[in-house]
Amino acid sequence: MRKRIFLLTAAVLISSISVDAFSFKKKDARQREAEYVHNVLKQEEKEKYERKKLDYKPSGLMTVEEYEALSTYKDKSQDKIEIPKVEKGSDMKYVPQPTYRIVRYNDPPGSPELNISKKFYQLRQYNGQGIASPDFSIMVYPVVYYYPNSASTASDLFIIQLEQDGTNLSKLLRANVKKRLPDPIVSTEKSIDNLSAFRTLTPIDFSEDGTKLLIKEKIGSSHDGIWKTNAIVYDFDTQTSYNLVELRDSIIYYWKEREGLDLDEARWDIYPLGFLKDEPHRIAAYAYAYTGGKPIFLGIWSVDCHGEQTRLMSFDLDNIELSVNGFKVVQDGVVKPTVLEQEEKALKRTEKMQAKAAKEKEKADFKQMEQEYKEKIKQMDAEFKEQTKDFKKQQNIGGTTTFNEAPTEFREVKIKELQKDIAKGEKELEKQLKYIQKLDKELQKL
Repeated sequence: MRKRIFLLTAAVLISSISVDAFSFKKKDARQREAEYVHNVLKQEEKEKYERKKLDYKPSGLMTVEEYEALSTYKDKSQDKIEIPKVEKGSDMKYVPQPTYRIVRYNDPPGSPELNISKKFYQLRQYNGQGIASPDFSIMVYPVVYYYPNSASTASDLFIIQLEQDGTNLSKLLRANVKKRLPDPIVSTEKSIDNLSAFRTLTPIDFSEDGTKLLIKEKIGSSHDGIWKTNAIVYDFDTQTSYNLVELRDSIIYYWKEREGLDLDEARWDIYPLGFLKDEPHRIAAYAYAYTGGKPIFLGIWSVDCHGEQTRLMSFDLDNIELSVNGFKVVQDGVVKPTVLEQEEKALKRTEKMQAKAAKEKEKADFKQMEQEYKEKIKQMDAEFKEQTKDFKKQQNIGGTTTFNEAPTEFREVKIKELQKDIAKGEKELEKQLKYIQKLDKELQKL
């Protein structure tokens, strides 16, 4: 009997308590939508984080959009392609590697010649030895072309602008025909009317100040040899060239008037040597006549860069002093095996250190990515938590979670909260200002 009375009393007490005290308010559509969007954004951030880790070392995994973006057509002519630099590995084997040094180009004077081999007739083009200016700002090199239809040749001279950084040797070694200026500074006749005719250009030397270049042009035939050699001077200041025909005319005139020798009826030629040391604006040349036996020396002649004041200087081959101004690169030898062995050991140590550093960097980068991801998720959760509080406040005051329909009471609550935050911030600022003033007074006492 007592048990039944107790149960009845408990039932009455429970029924007297408000049902609202034990009921949970149901989330409306806006809350459920906000929670769904929040979870979607968190999932997107997680996917971005995972993708960052995959892209750290590209594996080839990509979306369709990324693949299509990479597959779009690109005009290769507009791309700037750097010359690849091949790194030597630490497991390299000894192969004789050449070493280089810089020497004077026109030494001895008048010696530069083109070294054309049989392969030239297969490739139909030959790039000659380059000559660097005295200040190592430019390099000039000849190009010879072969026309099989007429078995004839023609030639151009091009300029390569040398790089400004590095040593003089490294500047010359990095010079590449791809970096040449598009237009030649001097060109020969390119007609193919004359069968087996050849025309070549060979740079001889720069002037002492580097403003002029002496060039020899050889004209002849593959069947009966050289017909004549022309001396040409190119002026870099005016960007013009001048064929010193007055030199040949003066030699012909001198020997006809003195010895009655008509060189127009004989086979003879000149050999441009370079620029005079005492008169840098004049060039010198040897002259020889060919009689079928021993060549006859016709003297050392000089002429101004513009073809003025031709002079007979001497009949003594040693009685002339020339300046040698241009430079070229020659092979000096080969690298010794012991040097490469030391390089191999050093490279192995370097590669080991680089691998360790790369591993540590990868570890640090992954840790940073993880921290950024966690910080982002933490920030998103905090924002969603604040949004959830606003939802609950609206429900408590009988409103809706759709903010554009928020009741006046909710707006007032948010304004009061904002005012409290402002007041709290002002108090904190005032507290900091008092502390600074106090610290200033203590510093003034010192």
